[in-house]
Amino acid sequence: MNRMLLKLAALALLVATPVLATAAPTGLPDFTAIVERYGPAVVNVRADITKPSPFAQGPGGQPQVPDIFRFFGIPVPPPQAMGPEKEVSMGSGFIISPDGYILTNDHVVDGAGKITVTLNDHKAYTAKLVGADAMYDIALLKIDASGLPSVVLGNSTAVKPGQWVLAIGEPFGLTNTVTAGIVSAVGRNLGNNDQRYTPFIQTDVPINRGNSGGPLFNLDGQVIGINSQIFSNTGGYMGVSFAIPIDVAMNVVNQIKTKGYVTRGMIGVYVQQVSPNLAKGLGMSHVVGAVVTSVQPASPAAKAGIKVGDVIIGYNGQPVYNADDLPAMVGLTPPGSLAKVEVNRDGKKFAIDVRVEQAPRGKNAMAQVENAVSGNSLGLTVRDLSSSERQQLGLKVGEGVEVTTATGPARDAGLQPGDVILRVGQQRIGSLAAFESAVKAYSKPGQVAVLLVRRGQFSQFIAVPVPEKGSGN
Repeated sequence: MNRMLLKLAALALLVATPVLATAAPTGLPDFTAIVERYGPAVVNVRADITKPSPFAQGPGGQPQVPDIFRFFGIPVPPPQAMGPEKEVSMGSGFIISPDGYILTNDHVVDGAGKITVTLNDHKAYTAKLVGADAMYDIALLKIDASGLPSVVLGNSTAVKPGQWVLAIGEPFGLTNTVTAGIVSAVGRNLGNNDQRYTPFIQTDVPINRGNSGGPLFNLDGQVIGINSQIFSNTGGYMGVSFAIPIDVAMNVVNQIKTKGYVTRGMIGVYVQQVSPNLAKGLGMSHVVGAVVTSVQPASPAAKAGIKVGDVIIGYNGQPVYNADDLPAMVGLTPPGSLAKVEVNRDGKKFAIDVRVEQAPRGKNAMAQVENAVSGNSLGLTVRDLSSSERQQLGLKVGEGVEVTTATGPARDAGLQPGDVILRVGQQRIGSLAAFESAVKAYSKPGQVAVLLVRRGQFSQFIAVPVPEKGSGN
């Protein structure tokens, strides 16, 4: 079974003043002081979600029963069973101020018609959704109460691998469950398919369904992250969990409070990983950085002189080790500010000042920009292969084009730079012109292009759906 990235649902813990964990007789940390002091501040977040009925409405507002029920003699559900579907999302949150502001994950409350927050003393409150951001997976709630226990926020930029950390939550509905472990890595990016702007804290703390939105503490009793995701092929904990850094979360909170929405920086480049052969060909002594595969016209990068083939090796004084590092760095840059981008061009290193612009807002806005850059609805740019490259790949003359940029729906479907497209639908592809001609047939939302893709020595079909047109905001 393929490994899946799972978002969770959780309960959180609150902190009022820093509390040092004491050393147990065994020499291991003792978390009891933190748990006893802040356990009562953990809250449960319940989101009641109503979804439209799967049955379309017929004349007079009556449910329109699908033909399959009639043709195959399947009993028709009673009218009351055809109404809107109701779901309950259970998660966690933690109070960040005594007047009732609560932090949780966006995926815990997304689509909720009603949100209920229950404190550890069993008092329940109806919560207001102040604001949320799906791309950072952060939601800010407010309950009408005062004098509440609240957490002390730590500095997530100071977190280092090997440090002990603690989580409190509700895995599988088990209230106030405490788990602990160490920080496995920092600045972990999960790739473009999921929260590309979030430099996660990776831990080995046991996190399961029911822990989303809960806090991650250091030994000083300070919240340094929000437990959000796990890697798993079973649906349960397998030793790899991820937390959103609290600095990132509070950046979102402050923007929601002051502006009502969240902005991200953008410079207008699309990049891919530097391979050993690519580094050699570009005159680089180390396999690091993000090579620019596309520059959006009239973007900050284009205006500053960044070119396709440049390798970005640093951003505002931070090293860029791979392509996944860059989006989070750029996204956290305030729009309008000047960023110093270090590049390697033809073996020569220098810095370029780039005026960062605001990225489009809305869940579908970035996909629209990416598709515009790619020039087609699938989010792909490709290049012709030379005869020697085809020979190395074992391809015939006039067979295949190489993917240079995979964004939007193509990226989400699993395509990546370096893949070779052999066929689009029933049309064999052997040139850039043939590819551009073939993809023109896929322009309507809801269509699905089936591509025959060569990766390494193996070929496979990949289905790429044309996305619905989102308006953004």
